[in-house]
Amino acid sequence: MSNASSRARVKELRKLIDHHNYQYHVLDSPEIPDTEYDGLFKELLSIEDSHPELITPGSPTQRVGATPLEEFAKVKHDIPMLSLSNAFSDQEIQDFDRRVRDRVGGASIEYVAEPKMDGVAVSLLYEDGVLIRGATRGDGLTGEDVTHNVRTIGSVPLRLLGAGYPRVLEVRGEVYMTTQGFEALNVRQRQHDRKVFANPRNAAAGSLRQLDPRVTVERPLEIFFHSFGKVDDGELLQTHYDTLMRFRDWGLRVCPETRTAMGWQQCLEYYQDLLNRRGHLDYAVDGVVYKVNAIEQQRELGFISRAPRWAIAHKFPAEEELTKLLDISVQVGRTGTLTPVARLEPVSVGGVTVTNATLHNQDEVERKDVRVGDTVIVRRAGDVIPEIVAVVRSKRPKRTRRFKLPTKCPVCESDVVRREGEAAARCTGGLFCPAQRREAIRHFASRRAMDIEGLGDKLVEQLDEQGLVHDLADLYKLKLEDIAELEHMGRKSAANLIEALEASKDTTLARFLYALGIRDVGETTAQTLATYYGSLAGLMRANRDDLQRVPDVGPVVADNIYTFFREKHNQRVINKLKPVIGRLKQPRPNPTTKLGHTLPLSNKTFVLTGTLTSMSRDKAKAALQALGAKVVGSVSKKTDYVVAGADPGSKATKAMKLGVTTLDEDRFLDLIQDN
Repeated sequence: MSNASSRARVKELRKLIDHHNYQYHVLDSPEIPDTEYDGLFKELLSIEDSHPELITPGSPTQRVGATPLEEFAKVKHDIPMLSLSNAFSDQEIQDFDRRVRDRVGGASIEYVAEPKMDGVAVSLLYEDGVLIRGATRGDGLTGEDVTHNVRTIGSVPLRLLGAGYPRVLEVRGEVYMTTQGFEALNVRQRQHDRKVFANPRNAAAGSLRQLDPRVTVERPLEIFFHSFGKVDDGELLQTHYDTLMRFRDWGLRVCPETRTAMGWQQCLEYYQDLLNRRGHLDYAVDGVVYKVNAIEQQRELGFISRAPRWAIAHKFPAEEELTKLLDISVQVGRTGTLTPVARLEPVSVGGVTVTNATLHNQDEVERKDVRVGDTVIVRRAGDVIPEIVAVVRSKRPKRTRRFKLPTKCPVCESDVVRREGEAAARCTGGLFCPAQRREAIRHFASRRAMDIEGLGDKLVEQLDEQGLVHDLADLYKLKLEDIAELEHMGRKSAANLIEALEASKDTTLARFLYALGIRDVGETTAQTLATYYGSLAGLMRANRDDLQRVPDVGPVVADNIYTFFREKHNQRVINKLKPVIGRLKQPRPNPTTKLGHTLPLSNKTFVLTGTLTSMSRDKAKAALQALGAKVVGSVSKKTDYVVAGADPGSKATKAMKLGVTTLDEDRFLDLIQDN
């Protein structure tokens, strides 16, 4: 195909694909089956592969293609993204309507009524019809640049359709996840042993803030547009509703439940209708938003504080029911947190049968004075997580039982500790507790810890289920025959794992300390402890006062370390790990550090970015930490040096703006060698 004919076909294909995207996402009326759409897309992709000079940012093929970000850039909103005032009663809506009429005059005001989506507010900026930026609301004045991620959302047009749009148009909307999409996502998360999201809003927020857009594109995100911000070189229509309908013509998806309502009476009728149908919608809503329809009246009404006078959110009541609290049990989370759980007499709340509700922590139990035998009000907070709102004291029987968290872990009988000023109580048997076993093994085997290649989540799950591993030390007792019989394994994979386990014994004390998973002991602290004490035995003998003499170790971290090594279950596991401990590369204790002197790069903060040719980034980090430096992930005014390898990215740019010293690889190596 010639260049001219390719250019013409690309233009035709893009127009077709944009049209069918509009039919599917905006009008919900697809004209062709998915297979035919896929064929058009593949043809466009093929031509662009052969003629890369024809690729443009607005092409449908360019939704995903960006490399992962190291951090989100900040975006200042030209026009603030204000919050809305809330109303919880019909009378408050009547009062709102009266205030509007008093200011603009008139017997009756026309409003636009629309569902209040329980999602994530975003702003999208189009120039000459092409999407150039997407940003979160943030604090209303400054948000985060999530352009790469919003481009992955199928219902976000990369180029506006039709004509007549302003040269610069900022549109605002709500990114959300459908109920069906949310449930399917959580099924996948469980299958891969990943974090399960509490509700669709959390899932949407977490997906939109992924640094890697390749993760976001796998999440079922959608968007509804509901308003506009900055508009240059062009005009919008005279009413809010007509403007939203024009949005639809341009390919911007508007909620189909959007209506006009004359006066407060019709607003309340809309509210009641949507409330009745709430459970049948495929997305989460927590109320209704009313906006004055006439744009001129909006301008006349203006703003008060951080909210417009011309709009208000009418919140839905939380869905609540009464039931009996039969018992309170304790769950131990994968990181050792003990959570009291209310066992309830089954009750239907919002169409879902609820039998359990979280009580969060001991303080919450005492604050609400929840006792076994009480009648309680149960609410599905955020439409998903059941919680106990309050106790109905008038229905309390003569004999009830107060609840107190146990002092021993109900799973492993290790001591339970609760730090002063903290709400959470935790099991101290991190190396032994079956409830924490999988998480402990995953962390122990991770790349920055013992780096046991091949010991992934699924295999950890199988080892636990089959009873082959009861603690970390059992990893080094695994036999090839046991592993080879597991699902998706075999003798070759089993042999590789045995080899990786053996290789992991040749590691450093710092990595081993980090691998133990002591609370608040990250890589930097582990390196500092290893340098200070020089041996595991020396560290294990240290008391709280000794530990606080270590640079950057305060009373809380010192207490965590001391408690961890005093727990008898942990001691037994460490004792069983002697085959590993005996081969640790243990640095000699640094006497200058113990005398109160500092290491050459103490009190210096470094950031690593780009690719180094002489060593990996992990080795560079370890070299800096051994000299006392602190290595962090982001650049700020407190950063002393940025080490920039090849393709350094945004961190090097930010360093230049802040005046932070940037070292190339040669200067970095000179610095290390000189010290």
